[in-house]
Amino acid sequence: MTRIAELIHDWNQDDGTHTPPRPLQFDDETLRDGLQSPAVSDPPLDLKIDLIERMNRLGIHTANVGLPGAGGRPREDITKIAKHVADNRLQIGVNVACRTVVSDIEPVVEMTQRAGIPIEVCAFIGSSYIRQYAEDWTLERMLKHTRDALQFAREHDLPVMYVTEDTTRAMPDTLRQLYTTAIELGARRLCVCDTVGHATPAGAAAVVRFVRALADEHDPTIGIDWHGHRDRDLGIANCLAAIEAGADRIHGTALGVGERAGNAPMDQLLVNCKLMGWVDNDLTSLPAYVEAAAKALEVGIPHNYPVLGKDAFETGTGVHAAAVIKAFRKGDTELADSVYSGVPAHMVGLEQKIAVGPMAGRSNATFVLERLGIEPTEERVQRVLAAGKSSKRLLTDDEVRAAAGA
Repeated sequence: MTRIAELIHDWNQDDGTHTPPRPLQFDDETLRDGLQSPAVSDPPLDLKIDLIERMNRLGIHTANVGLPGAGGRPREDITKIAKHVADNRLQIGVNVACRTVVSDIEPVVEMTQRAGIPIEVCAFIGSSYIRQYAEDWTLERMLKHTRDALQFAREHDLPVMYVTEDTTRAMPDTLRQLYTTAIELGARRLCVCDTVGHATPAGAAAVVRFVRALADEHDPTIGIDWHGHRDRDLGIANCLAAIEAGADRIHGTALGVGERAGNAPMDQLLVNCKLMGWVDNDLTSLPAYVEAAAKALEVGIPHNYPVLGKDAFETGTGVHAAAVIKAFRKGDTELADSVYSGVPAHMVGLEQKIAVGPMAGRSNATFVLERLGIEPTEERVQRVLAAGKSSKRLLTDDEVRAAAGA
């Protein structure tokens, strides 16, 4: 087996990146923020539970499964999901999003009792001045809501993550007062939110460092979460920056679904963290996870979606295919996975694919014929290559067979 590390000079290792200062955790928001996407469908309970099972298999640590304050079916689904996790002894934890008001948190007391496991309360409140101005809130009112809600949670032994919405546009002194109050009332996690996808990687790192330092003043064991949206398409970049700055639990959703343009995609987050050497999760079930999410939410997987789209590991371009094929001829799957790909297909349980199309070369046609069990005679290779050159797209296997006369 080729030692790929000896064949690639990795400039990513020369830019000052380092191992995260704390062990990484992941919080999957597919069944909460993901369902706030205007384009998705709220799936039935059995599909939600199937997704929880798949998250657990991937080593995702916690899942946000809804808003108890919505009442009705959402509340009942949350309870049943939590009970399924408890009854089946899954490793994944369960949390829920609640406004920082007692009425939203009250139902979680009964849910916890019925499920038989702790349910973490993610108590959220707007923190930016623009939000305060639009809502006619005062900081005093926000602090009172925080005190009342978190005091109630503490009295009922509910674990709390305190979430400041729009953190990346909030004033430092406001954040200091809100977070300090939350810590004093027992919050064990502080969540930094890029609610409208405003942050750049530098901004994400700056605000996380600020909150990490604030937490350390009180208790260094307090966790810091990062919840980012991708309105500027900086979701994954901001996650990586937040991790390096001290965030230890990162939020994402399957396929990046979520409010407006969506959240950081959990699948891409896992891939990048593994490639960085920050985690060692088994990601071979990742394709099944995104396929299950696409089915449950009734959304499509873009053909060019990184790593998990149909085109991610397929090429019909002659010069690219030739290099991959030569690696295959050496009997070296790792080499074939790396010579023209930044992500090893086998890492996610997939493989490189060679096709025949308008930009194909002789090696494409030969390789595809061999894969189909058809002897690649000169005549067949030329017929298949001609069919590819005259096509507007890549040929299907049936079209290759027809062109070869097999």
